[in-house]
Amino acid sequence: MNATVAVIIAAYNAEATLERAIDSALAQPETAQVCVVDDGSRDGTLAVARAAALRDARVLALTQVNAGPAAARNAAIAATTAPWIAILDSDDYMLPGRLATLMAAAEGADFVADALMRVREEDPAPALNGTGFTPTTLDFENFVRGNMSVAHGLDLGFLKPVMRRGFLETHALTYRGLRLGEDYDFYCRALLHGARFLVGGSAGYISIDRPGSLSNDHTAEDLRQMRDCDSAYPAIRPLTKRERDVLRQHWARVDCRLQWRLLIDAVKRRDAMAAISTFHSPPAARYLAARLGEQLWQRGPLRVWLTVASMFSQGEAPPGVVA
Repeated sequence: MNATVAVIIAAYNAEATLERAIDSALAQPETAQVCVVDDGSRDGTLAVARAAALRDARVLALTQVNAGPAAARNAAIAATTAPWIAILDSDDYMLPGRLATLMAAAEGADFVADALMRVREEDPAPALNGTGFTPTTLDFENFVRGNMSVAHGLDLGFLKPVMRRGFLETHALTYRGLRLGEDYDFYCRALLHGARFLVGGSAGYISIDRPGSLSNDHTAEDLRQMRDCDSAYPAIRPLTKRERDVLRQHWARVDCRLQWRLLIDAVKRRDAMAAISTFHSPPAARYLAARLGEQLWQRGPLRVWLTVASMFSQGEAPPGVVA
């Protein structure tokens, strides 16, 4: 098969893992280009990318002021020309044969993705189960639903597909400037624009679980922006009742996480009114009550009570609910 895929890698402080990611992309015969965009790293990430570019002419090393993975991916897409684009995170890697498997299923498709194989950094590379890659078509309703649960090993919010450049160009589709949920938003908009999106089992994308990753470390504003994306989708095309219903459920789930973050921030500031306002809807109130119940169980009633009571006092808030 001809080399038809541009692998794009957004990299931030990824000195320790970037070479492995690049090498795993170069080892795929389908790789025509590897574009690494250093997102304003403070370590040797850019040096690693430039060294790889010196070793292999297929590698392009770019840098930008820190603007997040969405902006870095947009820069990489603009800098490459191959007809297909593959997303690879800088701390992840691909097993041999992954791109061949995805591209074999790509005829007539706009996006093709496999289930992530999640491992810890210290774990050895897993082996494929040998059952074969049999993709099915993913629609908007089931994609949004799949972002509220994980079924059959598919974590739809973190898919790393190969994407047809022609489809992106036809619909002027780029990543929006989110620091959380940028993949979810991008795939939602693609599906609403009519993308034929195929998803199957594991084909060899190794996703490294890292406690310090951005998906595990986000602010209230990150969550607010991710939640509010859902409100914009009906402007792309009219939604069915089932699509509207599942989108409302997703909005409410993200809002619950946002209100928990806002509650934590209010406790830190000892702002009682702001804390009360987070219980603004029945779903949020139930979610917050459950999370506070977890805190009572883990930390003890007295400690949590002192934390909440401190919002009404002039003294320093003791450690407690905040995380």
